[in-house]
Amino acid sequence: MYEFVSGPLVWIAFIVFVSGMVYQFVTMLRSAKKDKVIYPYMSLKYSLRSLFHWMIPFASRNMRARYEVTIVTFLFHVCLILVPIFLLAHIVMFSFAWGLKWGALSSVAGTDMTIIVILACLFFLIRRLMLPEIKFVTDPSDYLLLAIAAVPFITGLAANQQWFDYQATVIVHIITGAVMLMVIPFTRLSHMLFFPFTRAYMGSEFGAVRNARDW
Repeated sequence: MYEFVSGPLVWIAFIVFVSGMVYQFVTMLRSAKKDKVIYPYMSLKYSLRSLFHWMIPFASRNMRARYEVTIVTFLFHVCLILVPIFLLAHIVMFSFAWGLKWGALSSVAGTDMTIIVILACLFFLIRRLMLPEIKFVTDPSDYLLLAIAAVPFITGLAANQQWFDYQATVIVHIITGAVMLMVIPFTRLSHMLFFPFTRAYMGSEFGAVRNARDW
């Protein structure tokens, strides 16, 4: 079982992820081409201005109005991206499979950042359950996606700390990580692809057309 999930399943997950993201990218470009106002409105200057502005914590009025959400959201996304890429155990796996190596996070940093992701998911869950305006627009798929994001980190932490049977925990960790990777292109998690283009269009429309800021 371990040989399958750490070998073929990982390959399948990456193939689905990459091909799915390429499909979404091509579909997005074709849809934008059909809309007669998107490409003509695009401005490199205002696209970059908007993109970089929204990547700075507390730069927008909405971020400043909800400081706790801003802090948790930025920490969540930073750790969610860096931990899978720079965790030593993952680098060793990539090195064994493809001969690739790069710098790794320290064990302490990797553990702390994993805990941050888990706590952030708990924060988002409580927020969806407690705030009426968010609960109203929440459907079961939101809870499922939150679980898909959280479980690989929970099982990774459990494996690292050897709380349960190590091999079984690692197998569950790899499977849930593969599931997360494969669903990204086909769910709202794909905003990791669409975010730069959405911000680019919004920045261009507000800056070049409305002569205003989009924050």
